[in-house]
Amino acid sequence: MKRQTQREARIAGLVRQLLAELGEDPAREGLLATPQRVAKSLLFLTGGYQRTVAKVLNGAVFQSQSNNMIIVRDIEVYSLCEHHMLPFYGRCHVGYVARDKVLGVSKIARIVDCFARRLQIQERLTEEVAEAVREASDAEGVGVVMECRHLCMMMRGVEKQNSVMTTSTVLGSFRKSGDTRGEFLALIRPHAGG
Repeated sequence: MKRQTQREARIAGLVRQLLAELGEDPAREGLLATPQRVAKSLLFLTGGYQRTVAKVLNGAVFQSQSNNMIIVRDIEVYSLCEHHMLPFYGRCHVGYVARDKVLGVSKIARIVDCFARRLQIQERLTEEVAEAVREASDAEGVGVVMECRHLCMMMRGVEKQNSVMTTSTVLGSFRKSGDTRGEFLALIRPHAGG
């Protein structure tokens, strides 16, 4: 058995108590390893608390003469809502107009994960991603659109299975210029046949 961290052991103990409070027997065969699995899972799903944007970027900010719009579409997003600790998931589209610096393409997805792997609300998550991209790249403008399904709305409460929440944050030239914002929104629309 792999060495268990103190945090993991404490969380596993709390999960054991939770199972008992729910009326389960944490000692039954099917649940014996559940507390450890849940602890590992929760630590993974909230790993963003252990990350910073600087660590995620790891120096992958490059000088460039580019003054183009750069877009990464369809970044998968998985997070936990802070109200019920149930998952929400979907996709994120990030665009920015570079000035003198560009970000390594995979780093944009890593920035999304850095903030998504925390207890979140989608509105704040969208803003945090936009602000982090702007700060890291010194971009002229940034746009972030996120479309997610929330299990707290699908599995409980109003139980609406086909609901999708869309949030957007636009900064700099994306906010000031309707043309820039329009170009971004047109480019993130799903393409026919793709």
